[in-house]
Amino acid sequence: MLQIVSEPRTIGAAQLAAYRFMLRARLLDDKFAALYRAGKIHGGVFLGRGQEALSAAIGVSLQKTDVFAPLIRDAAGRLAFGETILDAVRTYLGSALGPMRGRDGNVHRGRPQDGYLPMISHLGAMISVVNGVLFARRMKGVTGLVGVACIGEGATSTGSFHEALNQAAVEKLPLVLVVANNQYAYSTPNDRQFVCADLADKAVGYGVEAHSVVGNDLSACLDVVGHAVTRARAGHGPQLIVANLLRLCGHGEHDDAGYIVPELKNSPLGRDCLKLAEEFLIQEKITDRAQLAVWRSEAIREIEDAVAQVQREPLPDPFAENWTALSTENLAEGRE
Repeated sequence: MLQIVSEPRTIGAAQLAAYRFMLRARLLDDKFAALYRAGKIHGGVFLGRGQEALSAAIGVSLQKTDVFAPLIRDAAGRLAFGETILDAVRTYLGSALGPMRGRDGNVHRGRPQDGYLPMISHLGAMISVVNGVLFARRMKGVTGLVGVACIGEGATSTGSFHEALNQAAVEKLPLVLVVANNQYAYSTPNDRQFVCADLADKAVGYGVEAHSVVGNDLSACLDVVGHAVTRARAGHGPQLIVANLLRLCGHGEHDDAGYIVPELKNSPLGRDCLKLAEEFLIQEKITDRAQLAVWRSEAIREIEDAVAQVQREPLPDPFAENWTALSTENLAEGRE
């Protein structure tokens, strides 16, 4: 494995910006969980609790001209990349005014023309989708961009992972592949998924650079993700990031996560990244508890206002809906 030492970053601004996206994502997830339990959401709800530090670090490290294919637990990264709370709520509640027009599963949302790709649940498949976008941009003469694909450790066991990462390496695409190793592929533990000591060890077989990071440490995530994005943007080919962490919830709200062993819950990986980030910001005197409370109140109000608005919006009418692709002239993105 080629281990890259992360470059130091200025303490303060990046952590603060990322934290605020983490906070908004956590509160938005909590609201979705409450709506799901109240029977207001049809379909699954998949929370990012415990993975917000990694996710936010990805979003704040990207530029608006980049390409982002998020994971189901990447609410923080989605918000940092430009998704609005209103768009997220509209998709979860099936509003016809949302980015997917109420047609797709609530986590399969995005705006492809803005480089924000709606995810495919079989996440290994998203790597090749990002490769395709990067190829298309290259053929158009576009330079200086990066594509990020996010997967879980379970996706590294799939053929689509192998084929796409090999393709990216051969073509030297500016791909950053982020693996959130939350120790379980749904309920399957790592020792039933792979036997290598570290998933980052797989990188050498593809000839790509590898980076490992503790995924609940916001500062470490900002350093490592920022460095990998810089390397890819500078023409050094694909970068593989493996973030070791623990999701602090079930696979979805339908799952009680009873299979997660106490040893993991009580380990350093089991510490809540949001609380760790708050402790850091206060310890470094970047902010104080009073300001944290203000931001929390503001985010809750924004979320509640969005939910109230969307609950008054129409659902798609199956008898009147034009079921052509969203990219066609009549239903092009950005048009009502």
